[in-house]
Amino acid sequence: MATHRSAEKRARQALKRRTRNRAAKSQVRTLVKSVRAAVERGDREGAERELRSAERALRKAASKGAIEKKKASRSVSRLARSVHRSKS
Repeated sequence: MATHRSAEKRARQALKRRTRNRAAKSQVRTLVKSVRAAVERGDREGAERELRSAERALRKAASKGAIEKKKASRSVSRLARSVHRSKS
């Protein structure tokens, strides 16, 4: 455990950040799963609705630094492509 005051503060900050990032990642994973499930079911409207919320969560998590920006873009692209393919 940290013994200096500044190191203790950094440990507290790291704990807060880790908790926030884990929650964001967990929410993103849940939303991505819901998009994929809607595509599997063949539910076009549901997939599009879920895609919008998943994209928002991915981009927000990327802007906050919870996930890499390029990973978020790649995930959005792949999800959008799967939703689009399910339509045709």
